Amino acid sequence: MSELFTNKNKSGLTRDLIEALFPMFEEASAGAIAVDRETNITWINGSYSQLLGLGDPSQAIGKPVRKVIPQTRMPEVIETGKPLLLDIMEHNEQQLVVTRLPYYDDQGGIVGAVAFVLYDDLQPLTPLVSKYRRLHRDLAAARKALAKKSRGTRYSLGDFVGGSPAALEVKRRARLAAGRDMPVLLLGETGTGKEVLAQAIHAVSPRADKPFVGVNVAAVPENLLEAEFFGVAPGAYTGADRRTREGKFQLANGGTLFLDEVGDMPLPLQAKLLRALQEGEIEALGSNKVTTVDVRVIAATSRNLEAMIAEGSFRSDLYYRLNVLEINIPPLRDRLADLGVLCEALLGEICEGQDMRGEITDAGVAALGSYDWPGNIRELRNVLERALTMSEDGDLLDADAIFKVLPRAGQRLVSPVPARSVRPLARIVAEAEAQAIEEALVTCRGNRTKAARLLGISRSVLYEKLAKLS
Repeated sequence: MSELFTNKNKSGLTRDLIEALFPMFEEASAGAIAVDRETNITWINGSYSQLLGLGDPSQAIGKPVRKVIPQTRMPEVIETGKPLLLDIMEHNEQQLVVTRLPYYDDQGGIVGAVAFVLYDDLQPLTPLVSKYRRLHRDLAAARKALAKKSRGTRYSLGDFVGGSPAALEVKRRARLAAGRDMPVLLLGETGTGKEVLAQAIHAVSPRADKPFVGVNVAAVPENLLEAEFFGVAPGAYTGADRRTREGKFQLANGGTLFLDEVGDMPLPLQAKLLRALQEGEIEALGSNKVTTVDVRVIAATSRNLEAMIAEGSFRSDLYYRLNVLEINIPPLRDRLADLGVLCEALLGEICEGQDMRGEITDAGVAALGSYDWPGNIRELRNVLERALTMSEDGDLLDADAIFKVLPRAGQRLVSPVPARSVRPLARIVAEAEAQAIEEALVTCRGNRTKAARLLGISRSVLYEKLAKLS
């Protein structure tokens, strides 16, 4: 790997961080590769070469990365300078979990990128991914501020955090949606991240350099919805502006229109929306002039549209028009394996710009897993914010800090058990941990690296625990 950094200009904070974290990433990965500014392969390790069926790794050196890995997104990392964390890539009918990181020269120019194919167990990498994510947070904040001024997107696919099978399936379908210019319907409970996903799809689609315009249907009064969507002609009604007021369709022309809570749309407007989608034409309120628009629609709802069709409150023809590619976003309670990485990401955002560290213990994450999360990711952020505010132990959140702020109504009930003697929790946890470590070492025939991977912890953490047991 040292050949990646032999050039004296290849320095800077990002490169230093990658150098420091590389051994840990490589140890926890099933393969690693690096490319230069022209996306030619400069290095690949043996395990990745074997995974790709290349044989001798040296045969790939100097070749364009897409000649070797057709589905790679390394050129995108080089072009944008943005990391792609916990992404998925399909290769030879297998799905690989991949993290890709750019690195720069002293002037901030892109020098190249490295990528790691990760194992299914992502827990050991949680703090590493979190640290790299924080490194780019200032850049992301600047990008979001700029997006507010220019009708761009604030989120990328990396902002949909999670490495569980359910989260990776959502990302896979989002990637599929981004590559196909067709309507998308996002289904999921409130707070699951529908708008994040909508913006992420737009950000990697061919329309990425065009406007992204979102409208929350439920937040607009019914009598103003038509004007909001299609605009208003001069003097259309008493008090109307003398100038033409553009609607969301005109503002999104050439780009993406995001219809949040589309299930709350009244029936009369549903008919007009259907015509606009089918014909690509709209008429401003109070005008007879037909305007042609080119808009890709992403709709989202937390309601059951099929049930609404059955009761006559949602048009079936509009449903079929919107639901060309459907993505179901699972509730947080169905992907509790993502709680750790979600907490890392959310705490980083909450503590941004503040003199706070914002960390959570394993016991704190376990406490969060005892709750049903009706408000999903949005509620999780709220709980973490309140826990930090009320914490008596500074910036570290343990189980006690979490239970103090968790709503009791959403905590899972435990079936009653016969009265029995209760041992201290610390002793029970310590005994279970010692037994798990012993079984892992026996299974791995004393190989501590393999045992740590089997236990889902880093090797250094395993050494610390063994020292306490000795």
